[in-house]
Order: sequence, then structure tokens, then C-alpha cells
Amino acid sequence: MVIIMYLSGVFVFLFSFNHFLFILLSLEFIMLSIFLSLYSLFTFNLMNIFFSMIYLTMAVCEGVLGLSVMVSIVRSSGNDNLLSLTSLW
Repeated sequence: MVIIMYLSGVFVFLFSFNHFLFILLSLEFIMLSIFLSLYSLFTFNLMNIFFSMIYLTMAVCEGVLGLSVMVSIVRSSGNDNLLSLTSLW
């Protein structure tokens, strides 16, 4: 099940290049599937809670950074289409 979640997130990440928001959502889905696999792998370890909190903190930081980049793109270009982003460079 986790492999299907991961592969579907990678598939959406690779083949949805129109909107920046779809890419961010697929990255978050990939992060959650990796978290689910790591959590099921380390369920009997006492360091699981510590490692899980660090991993989720990094995932939240990645999400916030992606959203801030998306807000700056939307403010400068007016939309989140990646095809119109290439004209800004």
C-alpha cells in the first residue's frame, strides 16, 4: 500500500507540470507516504517518536517553503501556471 502511495505521488509529480500547486501537493503526498513507511518500520523502537517529530518538522518546513515560493510566483505573475513562469526568467 505504501509503495502504491509513493508511486502515485511520483507519477503526479512527474506528469503534472501545469500548476505549481499540484506539484506541491504531490510532494506532500510523497512525504506522507515515506512517513507512513518509516513509522511502520520503526514502531517497536523507542526513538520512533523523536525521529517522527524531526521528520514531520522537516516536512512542514518544506511545505511552508513551497507555499512561500508559490505566493511570490502568484504575486509576480498572477497565476501558478509553470508554463508562464518560464517567461519570467
